[in-house]
Amino acid sequence: MAATVTWLADAPGTQRDIPAFGSESAMRKVTRQVAFDGRWDAERAAKVGALFDSMADEWAQRASPERRAAMTDALDRGGIRGGRVVELGSGTGAGTEALAERFGSIVALDLSLAMLQNAPADAGSRVQGDSSALPFHDDSVDTLTLVNMLLFPSEVDRVLSPTGQLVWVNSLAEETPIHLPPEDVVSALPGAWAAVAGRAGTGLWCVAARVS
Repeated sequence: MAATVTWLADAPGTQRDIPAFGSESAMRKVTRQVAFDGRWDAERAAKVGALFDSMADEWAQRASPERRAAMTDALDRGGIRGGRVVELGSGTGAGTEALAERFGSIVALDLSLAMLQNAPADAGSRVQGDSSALPFHDDSVDTLTLVNMLLFPSEVDRVLSPTGQLVWVNSLAEETPIHLPPEDVVSALPGAWAAVAGRAGTGLWCVAARVS
């Protein structure tokens, strides 16, 4: 299915000249394999979980206004309706806090227990889980938010309500290790989807919904 993505003008202060970082990461290959080939199993999950466990203590120190800007811009200009909001790959909670400021009920899920233990306790219900097999009923989530997170297309399609929205954020744009351009996000999802996308700070984002 052809990708339909409408790009908005860059937000004021957008930075496009970002030094090479994520494009050289081994996670770039994993990201594409998971999204397009479904290459995820218990061994890979254990390795990725251990990797992020090892980074949890210093992960929150990576947050900055420039990195948070894409998430804020998505919330401002992406037409997000809220409802039951679930954040996948929530890490130490930078995105969860931004969501909690706007929406009442947030579930923050991450594969890494250490990441969740470093997240604020008052910014959503924290759940350890594997996003390849989400602990949610079919059609039960209104907004799924993924910040620098692997995309599991079949699970996104399963748990999102018929009018639900996927919010995809890369805080370092093309230099995010776990990166897909919005066109690839839409293409990877089952069925027909369309998205609005934008850039802010050092990042990019898209908000995708099914085409009825």
